[in-house]
This record gives sequence, C-alpha cells and structure tokens, in this order.
Amino acid sequence: MNIFLNGEALTTEFNTLFELVQSLQLDGKRFAVEMNEQIVPKSRLAETIIQNNDKIEIIQAVGGG
Repeated sequence: MNIFLNGEALTTEFNTLFELVQSLQLDGKRFAVEMNEQIVPKSRLAETIIQNNDKIEIIQAVGGG
C-alpha cells in the first residue's frame, strides 16, 4: 500500500500506526502522530488502521539547552 509519511511517498505493508511507529524505533521517545489532519493519541495507535494514500505526519520532540 502507498502512504505519505512526513510528505514523502512510501510503500509499506504495515497495517497499523503502532507497527509503523515501531519500525521507526520511536519507543520511549516523545512524538506525536497525525493522520489525515487528525491527531492520533498514542493510546489509539495499535487500533488505528493504515489505509492506502493516508497522509501521516510524525513529529518528534527535541530537547535542548
């Protein structure tokens, strides 16, 4: 299936946002996920199904001093 991740076209076989996030090794990091202009709470990533042509944005929080 084809999706857009952070504005880039990507072919993926992942079924859920949780699987996609796992593949990006974001466990334990601070991030937010938006799919088709809707914020998806982390508690719903495992149940949120990815569909063909979904537009997904993943934003990571970066700390600094």
